[in-house]
Amino acid sequence: MTAESVNEIQWTIHQTHPEIVQQARARLSEVIDPEIGLDIIQLGLVRDVSINNGVATVRMILTTPFCPYGPAMVEMTKAKALEGLDMPVTIEMGMEMWDFSMMEDPSALDWGMY
Repeated sequence: MTAESVNEIQWTIHQTHPEIVQQARARLSEVIDPEIGLDIIQLGLVRDVSINNGVATVRMILTTPFCPYGPAMVEMTKAKALEGLDMPVTIEMGMEMWDFSMMEDPSALDWGMY
C-alpha cells in the first residue's frame, strides 16, 4: 500500500478548507480504538468534518453501539480535533452501523481477528 489511503473518506473540509485536511487527519489518527488496535481514521469512524462560523463539527460513529470505550474515544477525538483544527469543536454521533467496508484500508485487518 502507498502512503495515500486506499479509500480516503472525503469530508466537507476537503472542499471548503483543503489546507487543513492533512493536519486534521494526522491528529485524529492518534485516536486508537483500544479493542481493535487501529486508529479512527483507518477504521473510517470519522464520517465527516465540517466548519461553520468558526466551529468545526466532527461526525463520527463507533464500531459498536455499546462500545465500552466509546465515551473515552469521543473525548479523545474532540481533543485531537481541537489540536488539528485549532478552533472550537463539537462531536456529532452518526447513526450508521459500522462495517468493514467503511475502513480506508481493509487489508489492515490482516492481523487475523476476523
